[in-house]
Amino acid sequence: MTRFRFQVAATDGKARTGAITTPRGEIRTPAFMPVGTAATVKAMMPENVRATGADILLGNTYHLMLRPGAERVAKLGGLHRFMNWDRPILTDSGGFQVMSLSDLRKLTEEGVRFKSHIDGSEHFLSPERSMEIQKLLGSDIVMCFDECPALPADRPRIEESMRLSMRWAQRSRDAFGDRPGHALFGIQQGGLEEDLRAESAEALRGIEFDGYAVGGLAVGEGQEAMFGCLDYAPGQLPQEKPRYLMGVGKPDDIVGAVQRGIDMFDCVLPSRSGRTGQAQTRFGQVNLRNARHAEDPRPLDPDCTCPCCTNYSRAYLHHVHKSQEIIAAMLLTWHNLHYYQELMQGLRDAIAAGSLDAFVAAFHARRAEGDMERL
Repeated sequence: MTRFRFQVAATDGKARTGAITTPRGEIRTPAFMPVGTAATVKAMMPENVRATGADILLGNTYHLMLRPGAERVAKLGGLHRFMNWDRPILTDSGGFQVMSLSDLRKLTEEGVRFKSHIDGSEHFLSPERSMEIQKLLGSDIVMCFDECPALPADRPRIEESMRLSMRWAQRSRDAFGDRPGHALFGIQQGGLEEDLRAESAEALRGIEFDGYAVGGLAVGEGQEAMFGCLDYAPGQLPQEKPRYLMGVGKPDDIVGAVQRGIDMFDCVLPSRSGRTGQAQTRFGQVNLRNARHAEDPRPLDPDCTCPCCTNYSRAYLHHVHKSQEIIAAMLLTWHNLHYYQELMQGLRDAIAAGSLDAFVAAFHARRAEGDMERL
């Protein structure tokens, strides 16, 4: 069996490009993972997600354990077969979703007892149960179970949470066991406190993981504070392992994080934006709901090669979104995912060529120009 491994092919400053090898295929890094929360990337067929250039998807432990249930997915052949995606899948641990339901949960050393947002039924998640669920789902990359406080939070709260997460990281490692071909990632916590991040990284290094996530960011702290943390946090983690920034983000967040040494990303933004009439483009975000597009025969982006831009006008996209037609979400989601994967390819190529600074300068300059002039 192909073993899980990570190789850096080239660097430019702190940025790296390379590949993660798994039994289900190679993941080119830096990588963006479209989010398939409930075993589907909303409004997309799996083969179309692949056509955008995605090497890996993210599935959600919390949502899948509630519906349809991890045991049922296992009985039906595992998550890959269930959702018709034969390439790698990363599952998050469920910790972030439980955190966001703080009014419905009770946190103890053992784990988290919470009520389902679907029907109010009571459930329990612990490091051991999270590992069991992710094994039943059959994901290729498993995330350890952690607790993540929303920012801003006071230092004692961040410190207490980080140390609990490190104890849970050890329990996650113990429960994960030996699973050849599958990887377990640890999650660094510590808020915006450099010394707490260092303490967390040291604990994770001691446990040893196949990859490491920078957790607890993009939870309300703002881009400047996030970049301030990323100026040091990735460097506290092992150089020879992939680094994953969870839940990020906007295109300029991704570009800045790649410059600071991050290898993997996920975010609901491209698919969620597609459903709300927002297009992510090389000249920034375009709102197709605006009346200025109603009679515009031009494509969304004349330089984009996705089916949305090559076959449909802004006027049509405006019309189908205003009419609440399903094709609006399909086309705009496809475009957004295509744009994100094109951005990742551009970053990989620039790092390999040693021209990342020029690429980043051009990226920001194009976005600063804004959308094309209205007709």
